[in-house]
Amino acid sequence: MAREEKVSPKRTPMLEQYWQFREKVPPNTLLLFRCGDFYEMFEDDAVRGSELLGITLTKRGGAPLAGIPYHAIDTYLSKALKVGIKIAICEQTETPRPGHLVNRALVRIITPGTTFEEAQLDSKSNNYILALNEDASGLSAAWADATTGEFFISTAKDKSQLLSLLTGLRPTEILIPEAWREGSVPAHLSPLLSWSMVTRLEDWKFGVLTGEEKVIRTLATNSLAGFGIASKHPALGPAGALIYYLSDMLCEQPKCLKKITEVRNGEVLFIDPASVRNLEIFRSAANTRSGSLLDAIDYTRTAEGARMLERWLAMPLRDLEQIRFRQNCVEEFFKMPSATGRIRDELAYVRDLPRILGRMKSVSKLPRDLAAIRESLRHVPQIKNELSHFSPSPLDRLLTNIDEHAELLHLLESALIDELAGTDKTVIREGYDEQLDEYRNAKSRINQWLNEYEQRLIRETGIGNLRLCFTSTFGWSIEVSKANKDKVPDYFDRRQTLVGAERYSTNELKAKEEENLHSEERYNQRSREIYDGIVEKIIAAADSLANTASALAQVDIFAGWAVLAETWNYCKPQLDDSGVLEIGQGRHPVVEQVLAGTGRLGQFVPNDTSLQADKVQIALITGPNMAGKSTYIRQVALIALLAQIGCYVPAQKARIGVADRIFCRVGASDELSRGNSTFMVEMNETANILNNATEKSLVILDEIGRGTSTYDGLSIAWSVVEYIHGNAEAGPRTLFATHYHELTRVASKLPRIKNYCVLVKEWNQEIVFVRQVIPGSIGRSYGIHVARLAGLPQKVIDRATEILAQLETQSTKINIEDENPVPAHEKPEEKNIDFVAEAPEAVLPPPPKKDNGQLFFNF
Repeated sequence: MAREEKVSPKRTPMLEQYWQFREKVPPNTLLLFRCGDFYEMFEDDAVRGSELLGITLTKRGGAPLAGIPYHAIDTYLSKALKVGIKIAICEQTETPRPGHLVNRALVRIITPGTTFEEAQLDSKSNNYILALNEDASGLSAAWADATTGEFFISTAKDKSQLLSLLTGLRPTEILIPEAWREGSVPAHLSPLLSWSMVTRLEDWKFGVLTGEEKVIRTLATNSLAGFGIASKHPALGPAGALIYYLSDMLCEQPKCLKKITEVRNGEVLFIDPASVRNLEIFRSAANTRSGSLLDAIDYTRTAEGARMLERWLAMPLRDLEQIRFRQNCVEEFFKMPSATGRIRDELAYVRDLPRILGRMKSVSKLPRDLAAIRESLRHVPQIKNELSHFSPSPLDRLLTNIDEHAELLHLLESALIDELAGTDKTVIREGYDEQLDEYRNAKSRINQWLNEYEQRLIRETGIGNLRLCFTSTFGWSIEVSKANKDKVPDYFDRRQTLVGAERYSTNELKAKEEENLHSEERYNQRSREIYDGIVEKIIAAADSLANTASALAQVDIFAGWAVLAETWNYCKPQLDDSGVLEIGQGRHPVVEQVLAGTGRLGQFVPNDTSLQADKVQIALITGPNMAGKSTYIRQVALIALLAQIGCYVPAQKARIGVADRIFCRVGASDELSRGNSTFMVEMNETANILNNATEKSLVILDEIGRGTSTYDGLSIAWSVVEYIHGNAEAGPRTLFATHYHELTRVASKLPRIKNYCVLVKEWNQEIVFVRQVIPGSIGRSYGIHVARLAGLPQKVIDRATEILAQLETQSTKINIEDENPVPAHEKPEEKNIDFVAEAPEAVLPPPPKKDNGQLFFNF
């Protein structure tokens, strides 16, 4: 029996129009087709959309249909983007007319990296879209925030450096060449790609020459020399691909991009992705902004200030002049707290100007955005006035970039009504334009006539519930209930039958409706002309407004940091090009605030740090768990990072030689989905540090080797310390925390290592964590004491104590300096024990060998 072929229902003209647009939309995209007050999806899109968005699936003419109200689109956009689906918007471009197919146009394709909607954006974070390519010149990248117009490129031979920067940007969408098919993506890019929506584009779009031409045309310039970018720069390939993509998604050439900036190697302090995570710079261990360094130092009052702060934290400076400029600006605000407070009060009223301008250039020109610009400009004069009181000062550079835009503010004040919540047809203030006022009065007269006409018909017909009503399809009608149908006069012409009523018209009503239509059209047209003229003046001033917003954002950050410094007793660090790292009474910027939030203000124990690349290069820190080792070594890294973004630091004093990179290997984690155990992750991160650290770097290492056996772990930790120390005259400043107390012996053999420990006091078989870091080493782990604090049953604690005593009695002790290890009972008692085997039958490591005066294990 022949298989019965499924016959699809015949498509209507509207459905044919739908499919014409659907064929233009890329894969993995839902097309929302505007039909009156709804966005509708048909056939396969309807089925898929109903499942993903949780909406009802119905049928029309036998074809699947699903729709959402136009006013609820933001909610459903958020749902779609969260599950990795792009949304294409097809809008009606004319007023519907009976019997005519409405003209429509594809106006946008919304993706995570190209959305402008406030509901899908975090006002405190940039929404970057990133394009990547890799060739013989290295890794090249271009990234932009379409909502603000920021546009950057960078190329690096050292791929790890650029990846460090890109990780801090946290892009929401990444563009890569089609050649990078599944399984062929460079392995070092996999972690970055796993965090974002990935879109593959044709390889030719990543061509350097094609990209350069595309960028030049988009920026409306003859060359890129004015931006300091050389012709045939490798990153222009990804930049071109990014612009091609934005053009396709916005359905027009992107108007938001006005300049391009190159991030050059040597300008930025790099922090690799693992260190960003370990230091909890942007997100805490719970993957929230709260509890992160960013959250702890964010005292901004404006959205652009918060985003700029996040950018600064992602791209710390190495240029001393720029760092000192920021510090000096903070100092000015710090010295004048009253003026600073008044400025911050005014900044609270400044709206998100960069994103407002981005929306107005690209997708929408809503009255509420004009209201936000007006409200912002109202407060700029007072901010400028307060800033002028600081002059002469470093703040003068910012002051000159703040434009009051007095003429634009006057236009917005005089032309627009106070409450801008309506459509653009109703926001022009009465008395601003004589012609518009005349059209408004004509409309008012017609509305009055309609009210009077309704009352006259009620009197003439005796139908008490007769009413005039308006629909977009039939215009004005006279509605009469079915119960009063018999009272309808002969001159009423029936227009529409409803379930409980009939609708009619009259010659007189039709004539007045025609008059009203013309009046309405004239009013709407004039309103639109005035409104568009205002928008054009705003867009003409967009660059100046953007410069003002940028200067205000910097003022916001510096003033906020002054309050931060005053509130938490931060100091202005001294920065130079030396290899010094000296911190007096330093504190962890996040933990200190957390303790205060739990009612323990002032209970954080500060500590000193003294390192120098060519003297005391490595601080080897011992101490039990919970003593505070990890907090201490992380706080040193965070203080150095804060100093290099120009912020004051949580310490009494600090002198910090600028670092080129910060590495931080702490904590225990695994990557089971990628086949990596905790120990493998630890070794991968350690290898990255050893292969990339320079004598200008700052290295933080915590418990290296604890993920494997004692012998292997100690061997690796010892060798890592030796490698970092090296044979040169200087090396990376390093804080190395360990449980391997035997490792402290290396300090007597290598000149640039010094032992430190976290002080612990014993009292009645209990331990007290003093949290103070002092010179010297500690000979016990206090593991059982910590286990008791953790709440292990007393029976377990007692048994562990017995076993420990037996192991200590039976243990074999080895002096790491001797060529032929001798059991402890055959050697004189020593104060410092270098190696303690865990059991008498354990296999001991081979004796060490010497090479150029350094000790190395054979393993």
